[in-house]
Amino acid sequence: MEAEKLRDQTGRETVFDGAIVVGAGAAGLAAAHALMKAGVPTLVLEKESRLAEPWHRRHQRLHLNTHRDLSTLPGVGYPAGTPAFSHKSAVIRHLNDFSQAHGLPVAFGVAVEEITFDGDHWTVRTNSGRRLARHVVVATGRDRQPFIPAWKGMKDFAGRIIHSADFGEAKDYVGKKVLVVGAGNSGFDALNHLANADAQSIWLSARNGPSLLPKRIGKVAVHRLSPLMASLPVRLADAVMATTQRLVFGDLTKFGLPPAPTGGASRLSADYTAIAADDGAVRAIKAGTIVVLPPLREFTQDGIVLNDGRLITPDIVIAATGYRTGLEQMVGKLGVLDGKGVPLFNGGDADPKLPGLWFTGMRPSIRGCFANARIQARTIAARIVKQR
Repeated sequence: MEAEKLRDQTGRETVFDGAIVVGAGAAGLAAAHALMKAGVPTLVLEKESRLAEPWHRRHQRLHLNTHRDLSTLPGVGYPAGTPAFSHKSAVIRHLNDFSQAHGLPVAFGVAVEEITFDGDHWTVRTNSGRRLARHVVVATGRDRQPFIPAWKGMKDFAGRIIHSADFGEAKDYVGKKVLVVGAGNSGFDALNHLANADAQSIWLSARNGPSLLPKRIGKVAVHRLSPLMASLPVRLADAVMATTQRLVFGDLTKFGLPPAPTGGASRLSADYTAIAADDGAVRAIKAGTIVVLPPLREFTQDGIVLNDGRLITPDIVIAATGYRTGLEQMVGKLGVLDGKGVPLFNGGDADPKLPGLWFTGMRPSIRGCFANARIQARTIAARIVKQR
């Protein structure tokens, strides 16, 4: 299927009697594969010029926190010798291998600007014209846009402020005073790398403590147990994770980390906060290499004032403050987003007033994004087949 608009013999636009998938990341590719396997005509629109562009742009030390064997798309595995927690280069290769193996119809360089509902079909307006379809699957990702809060005084700050997505290399922080803001998944990813860097000072400022698990307990990769954890009731999963965290790390509040507001599984479903993975940061916190501080109050030209009135003078501030979907322009007029821009429904769920609109990959999962992509893809494909 080519990217041009579908037209009949008179030149008029026709409605594509299938599904347009917006985004060619793991969730979008998985959805396209499931739809094609179910016999649904499918076209994938990707704004970038190649697959896995966000992975290309992320920092060079980035590895999956999910186990290799649970981080694949259907029918394609990782090459022999790929580490259990794969480097981003292996993920990039995997996405390309998957697309090629299944002959997925991806149209590159097509940016979707707005999606509107026209009664019995959807109009997808793009930078290369518009397309009409019965179904649209939005798979642009929950971490599409790095988010940095508008902190008071940040424009006056003499140091650098970067998002954790732009971490770079550990060597970039040698001899520097570094403040990480946020103790979630992205924050601990940065801290795990900084723990082995020869920085002058490393600080962590956190309003809330993390739901935190080790990558391994002995020789066991903890994420391999995620299918079991996902099958538990939320409260029981909360208790198991909290008990594991306490047994492995002890009481981290003794080192200044605030307690987590709720359990790890509860936060996944309530505010979409991913579970953090430790790979050396906790050891550095206990050793005093990483110093936990109160939340920041404001930036000044001289430094950063904390809530307790102390002034610190970091050279670099790493904002591990999450991401936004960036869907407001695309679907904001449809009333399908919450206050943070997250779709109100995801996977096989849909709004009966907007038949044919689907979202996938918009929320974190205990299983991880790849396993969740496979599950949601099959569910969406089955629902679309029933409606045809």
